Amino acid sequence: MLKGKTALVTGGSRGIGAAIAKQYAQLGADVAVVYAGNEQAAEDTCQACRQYGVKAEAYRCNVADFNEVKETVAAVRKDFGGIHILVNSAGITKDGLVPMMSEAAFDAVVDTNLKGTFNMLRHVSGVMVRQKEGCIINITSVSGLMGNAGQCNYAASKAGVIGLTKSAAKELAGRGIRCNAIAPGFIRTDMTAGQDQNPLMEMIPMGRMGEPEEIAQAAAFLASASYVTGEVLRVDGGIAM
Repeated sequence: MLKGKTALVTGGSRGIGAAIAKQYAQLGADVAVVYAGNEQAAEDTCQACRQYGVKAEAYRCNVADFNEVKETVAAVRKDFGGIHILVNSAGITKDGLVPMMSEAAFDAVVDTNLKGTFNMLRHVSGVMVRQKEGCIINITSVSGLMGNAGQCNYAASKAGVIGLTKSAAKELAGRGIRCNAIAPGFIRTDMTAGQDQNPLMEMIPMGRMGEPEEIAQAAAFLASASYVTGEVLRVDGGIAM
């Protein structure tokens, strides 16, 4: 379904990003795995992708750094010949209540989650405009839709990603580029390890945490949904209904 396409996936060394990279590889896409620090985990994702007979390479990049992103995008374009799908999955949390949250904790989360998404959009969109085609998928969160106590920085960054997604969708639609977002709920990843008894579990109508592969299924749909843009697709077991 995606044979001949190249997907650039940030946060591709673990969790949701890794699951999406593998899903795309299974569908025939070549994959550029962008990671922040864990080189071995990124290489493990690449190896898993290569089992499907596709090309997969890892690129270390701090998505919050505008110039570093520019260089990484240029390297991916050179190595793969183009970028047809961009998935912005890189994200961090530094939780805390508003009265106690440090400026550094707020800035770090917004810089990675929101500015990092903009940086990638900024540099990849030019590649897609020249190709006259492209699909951008931004991983936001139900926290960005309904807020979450103790996560004002995270929720603000993810709400910003939704606004960025819709604005980019309007700007780029005429160039053959679609831009959508996926809003995961409580997903079983390193970020949520050991939280099976979290009170949020009682708010999920389906009664369980989601799996990264279930977000990857939504990413696969959006990669080929040719008449869908500006959408925020919740994959949350119903928590944000």
